[in-house]
Amino acid sequence: MRAAAPAAKDGPRVNQEIRARDVQLIDHDGANRGVTPTHEAIALAVAAGLDLVEISPNASPPVAKILDYGKYKYQAQKKAAEARKKQKTVEVKEIKLRPGIDTHDYEVKMRSIHRFFEEGDKVKVTLRFRGREMAHQELGYKLLNRLKDDVSSIARVEQEPMSEGRQIVMILAPR
Repeated sequence: MRAAAPAAKDGPRVNQEIRARDVQLIDHDGANRGVTPTHEAIALAVAAGLDLVEISPNASPPVAKILDYGKYKYQAQKKAAEARKKQKTVEVKEIKLRPGIDTHDYEVKMRSIHRFFEEGDKVKVTLRFRGREMAHQELGYKLLNRLKDDVSSIARVEQEPMSEGRQIVMILAPR
């Protein structure tokens, strides 16, 4: 029976956790001190009242910097939160049409589609057939091709019109 492996710590190694014999040291002023034995680097960090943080562990020798670890973690957290805030998930909005749609209703749907593209979302256009309308699927394809031509300046077709049972589906993405 082996002992359980220690839990992997997230984030960089600090002070005594650094396993390398030598490190490429950058002091608290940002000056490169060159290759320094780890125990000396830790002693310099303690003398400055700061921590030795392993910045680039995969380098040979690893790069370590003397800095305030708490402040470093806080800055990294703030940067990650800012990146999350700027990130936008692309949503797929759905527009449902019928083959015999009136011109005014079509224009209202087109305004919605334009608004979705301005917000950066994709649009799934679903054309639904009822009853005997299935006998005239060419009307549905004609309507979707008209819609495709109308939005060609602001959108690209991600999925061509495709029949799925009693409906035809097409996916558009903003340019």
